[in-house]
Amino acid sequence: MKTIVIIPTFNEAENIVQLIESIKSALPSTDILIVDDNSPDGTANLIREKMKGDEKIHLIVRQKKMGLGTAYCDGFKYALEQGFDYIIQMDADFSHNPQELPRLVDGIQNADLVIGSRYISGVNVVNWPLSRLMLSYGANLYTRMITCLPIKDGTGGFKCFNAKYLNYIDLDQIHTNGYGFQIEMNYKMWKLGARIKEIPIIFVDRRSGESKMNKSIIFEAMWLVWKLKFSPKIRSQVKTAKKKLLSN
Repeated sequence: MKTIVIIPTFNEAENIVQLIESIKSALPSTDILIVDDNSPDGTANLIREKMKGDEKIHLIVRQKKMGLGTAYCDGFKYALEQGFDYIIQMDADFSHNPQELPRLVDGIQNADLVIGSRYISGVNVVNWPLSRLMLSYGANLYTRMITCLPIKDGTGGFKCFNAKYLNYIDLDQIHTNGYGFQIEMNYKMWKLGARIKEIPIIFVDRRSGESKMNKSIIFEAMWLVWKLKFSPKIRSQVKTAKKKLLSN
């Protein structure tokens, strides 16, 4: 089965080469797609150098910083066009350990969405201040209470999708970022009837560079959960997608 790892980047020159090498060590046969938002630090140029000796490394460079959610959607569309079966998403900053990738691939053999979960077996987060941890843990409680989404870590970004299901999600209609994007994708996969599995991971705060978290991402996620629960448009989209999925 063809597998690809998608990594959005913005100013990740300090991490990206080592990350690519670590992914290759963990999953030698996988493809890697970097979606770069025209990083001024030369991230894309480093990737182009790596591509010269490896046809399994791919690059999309967008015109400007457009956000994590649309970066993943562009990556998903590329992966679907190229016929990949399993699509993994992860951060570029080593907060997601590449050595855990084989566990995601093993998990997807009997699931449709595998989430590397920080909260499925206690709280497994390293180097976060208490305020950030409380925000993240609280956001997950808030999401479960409102949407009934049966996931302990609905805001985590280390995941593996069965590409079959992504074919039935209208990626052009997704404009959320950060927490909101992760919640929206999980919610739509769940409503499509996907089998969801969480596996425990240890999340270590980024090695270098700056976090992309900001207040707008937090407020977006707060409003999104109500939209997911009550929006007639979203309910209609999911209902139509599920009919198409079941008919095939």
